[in-house]
Amino acid sequence: MSWDQQFEDLLRKFLPFIGADETLTADTDLRDLGLDSLGTVELLAQLEELYGVRFLDDALSLETFATPGVLWSTLSDIRAAA
Repeated sequence: MSWDQQFEDLLRKFLPFIGADETLTADTDLRDLGLDSLGTVELLAQLEELYGVRFLDDALSLETFATPGVLWSTLSDIRAAA
């Protein structure tokens, strides 16, 4: 799975426990890297602004923000439907 650089750069801002040289993989656990509930809300708002989309209620779950792969897949689906 491949996401764009904007996505990774934004996501990394909310992951205090990842090193600059560490690779972010599709199945990396975002909570383990420090994504907390406040960070999730801020990340959501910035993703919506950056990509010009709205996350609907069915996409607003802990599972959506569990890994980069699930989050990118959800974002891609929302963009495709827009």
